[in-house]
Amino acid sequence: MNQHDHQTTEHKMFSKPDEIREFPRGRMEVIKLGNGEVGRLVLQPGWRWSNDVKPIAKTSSCEAPHFQYHVSGKLAIKMDDGTEFTAGPGDVTSLPSGHDAWVVGDEPVIVVDWFGASNYAKR
Repeated sequence: MNQHDHQTTEHKMFSKPDEIREFPRGRMEVIKLGNGEVGRLVLQPGWRWSNDVKPIAKTSSCEAPHFQYHVSGKLAIKMDDGTEFTAGPGDVTSLPSGHDAWVVGDEPVIVVDWFGASNYAKR
């Protein structure tokens, strides 16, 4: 059995991530766990995907789907179809490909993402 079989107990901390991806006004800390990855996004006030990650992703909008728990701060999300909402602490969001997002206010946003971590802001 390899280390990624479901019979293996794992305990990891975001304070010691397997990988850190830095981008303007933010970072993603990635933990490899089980057969996948979990990411913690830390986004500073003024961060906006279309300004800060788009040059890395080289797509017109964010193509990474997300399934994420919002720990702190307020994140505005606008889907390509025009749907727009703001998520805050305690919220869970499932976002398909095709969206922009930005930090609302002066508090950093922290989200834990179970789905979009693999390719997010990967150079």
